[in-house]
Amino acid sequence: MAVTESFLTLEYILKAKKVRTEGSVRIDLLGGTIDLVPLNFILRDTVTLNIATSLKAKVEIEETKGDLKIVSIDYGNSFTYEAKEFKTKNFISDHFGPMSFVCQILDHFSVTKNITLTLSSGSPPGAGLGGSSSMGVTLYKCLCEYTDRPFNRIEAINVVQAIESKILNKGPCGYQDYYPALYGGVLALVPRNEGVQVEQFYSEALSHELEQRLTLVYSGALRLSAINNWEVYKSFFDGDELVTKGLKSIAKLARQAYESLNKENYDQFFELICKEGETREGLFTNIVTTEMKDIRDDLLEKSLIDGMKVCGAGGGGCFILVHSAKNRDIIRKEVQDSGLQILDFKVDKPL
Repeated sequence: MAVTESFLTLEYILKAKKVRTEGSVRIDLLGGTIDLVPLNFILRDTVTLNIATSLKAKVEIEETKGDLKIVSIDYGNSFTYEAKEFKTKNFISDHFGPMSFVCQILDHFSVTKNITLTLSSGSPPGAGLGGSSSMGVTLYKCLCEYTDRPFNRIEAINVVQAIESKILNKGPCGYQDYYPALYGGVLALVPRNEGVQVEQFYSEALSHELEQRLTLVYSGALRLSAINNWEVYKSFFDGDELVTKGLKSIAKLARQAYESLNKENYDQFFELICKEGETREGLFTNIVTTEMKDIRDDLLEKSLIDGMKVCGAGGGGCFILVHSAKNRDIIRKEVQDSGLQILDFKVDKPL
């Protein structure tokens, strides 16, 4: 009997299904915050620009027997849940803790047992690189493959955005973070009445420019950009003149950058990223931390950079330094000597 059971167990292990998927986290370049509905329509002629990077959210689903197990590489911990725990009252409460977002996506697919799910977001916590959103749509895609459902990118974005809005509970969710993981490349997201139009600007030449002229730095500061976004969003509809002027300026700069990409005027494009960073700093309180300000001011004084932009619509733990290609190596050394962390990236190719 024991031998028979042993063979059955071995046969199950050999047949157990395992699916792996990964998706890029993004660097936002221009037009964050104005990807909030209905700001994107009210401000008129808006566009949001970002890039898909080689920093990847990774998901693995392995068929097992028994309760649902989630292994989080980011948290350095595992979480086990029974299928009976997947109830509305538990989603409304803090029952699932940091795994609530993940569990609600699993519940959407009715996959609440007999798997081990392993996750890593591809970016540091609170980095402002849209790691949770990238993880969400990557998990959605992986679940489609695991359950043999047809995968649709727009449907994935709509479902995951709706779920994440419930989790954040801070007004509407911006849409830009979901696209790079499913489209790759260099994206312009243009809102239309019928939905978001995705335009691809990827080229080897542009990718080279982005990789040589942008340095991505992690400050270690944890930021909650959704909260800042909500404050600005609310202020706009309360008629705050400073906020309205700032958002209109961001929209104008993003549109100019879009046009510069169409003309392949990359010098102007990078200059506009710097200007957007300055405008955003004036719009969002404390978006630039002391550590960010110190390294920026030091590099500006040494004429090594053209400017800086904090990642995340309302601020994150990462920021990009904009500079000429010739200064790239010395800037990297200066940043590392200051104790901050450089996140190396490549521009991911279109999917």
